[in-house]
Amino acid sequence: MSGYLLLVEDDPFTKKFYSHLFGKMNIPILQSDDAEEIFSLIENEEISLILLDINLKNTTIEGKNISGMDLTKKIKQNSKFSHIPIILVSAYKKNSEINYFLENGFAVDYITKPITDLNTFLQKINKHKLN
Repeated sequence: MSGYLLLVEDDPFTKKFYSHLFGKMNIPILQSDDAEEIFSLIENEEISLILLDINLKNTTIEGKNISGMDLTKKIKQNSKFSHIPIILVSAYKKNSEINYFLENGFAVDYITKPITDLNTFLQKINKHKLN
């Protein structure tokens, strides 16, 4: 993978899972659930793919809570970052809002937690990373 995989996740268990899995695979990662830090990372680091939880509970921007969906929109609406593919992750099944994001280019894929099929999960990661 060229550049970093940016993991936007606020669940401690899932963060550890990602760190362990991607560490074993030698995939360089950056992690944050702080919106301002996320934008700083995107601005200053080479990000190849963003894996973004849509159910962020403690993520804020300018002191206000922001959902993963709204964070996705902010990233994609910025022309400097719009080229970075985003895979949405959630414990909930696909719904009309997620379909809208996929159909309109805000996200390239969707993964449901818990991740039970590592091969399919990793295929999606490899399919969408920038080269």
